[in-house]
Amino acid sequence: MIRRGRIGRPGLLGTIARTAVVTGTAQATSNAMQRSSQRRYAEQQAYLDQQAARQQNAYPPPPAAPPPPPPAVPGGEDLTSKLGKLAQLHEAGALSDSEFAAAKAQLLGG
Repeated sequence: MIRRGRIGRPGLLGTIARTAVVTGTAQATSNAMQRSSQRRYAEQQAYLDQQAARQQNAYPPPPAAPPPPPPAVPGGEDLTSKLGKLAQLHEAGALSDSEFAAAKAQLLGG
């Protein structure tokens, strides 16, 4: 039986017992909340890892870079000056019509 004081309050042992019950309940609740939080965090991480793995496998690797453009005409001469020289040789009679056409086609890449 709990002995009560003059005003109906529990004695020292009653107060100690009540404090122990409250403390134990608070600690148990805190532990349960912490375990629940850790479980949710682990589930969320597993889900994010799974999504990242799916995303990596869903898209093919990017295509290779296109090859660089062909280098400029060697010797520093541009296409128009070379065509002009061919035309001069043709007019001078050094190239026949078929030779001129073939050389022009080669210069134009066709």
